[in-house]
Amino acid sequence: MNADRTDSSTREAPRTPLREHVATSIQRYLGDLNGNDTDNLYEVALRELEIPLFVEVLNFCDGNQSRASAMLGIHRATLRKKLREYGLA
Repeated sequence: MNADRTDSSTREAPRTPLREHVATSIQRYLGDLNGNDTDNLYEVALRELEIPLFVEVLNFCDGNQSRASAMLGIHRATLRKKLREYGLA
């Protein structure tokens, strides 16, 4: 048997890229507008992404803001500022 060969039964299914999940959510949101316009979609979308992103990364890092900020690729002071802005601190 060839040790380099990967058994297809042990392969993981490819993961759906995050952008596809985001696109689906945006499409659903736009559909829910029922033809009405919004003038701050960027702001709304950014807030709606950042809040669960910060919460979940902090949970993953057991509340350690230094680890979370490193994982996010932002400065710890920026993370702390955003947490205060969103009422998460």
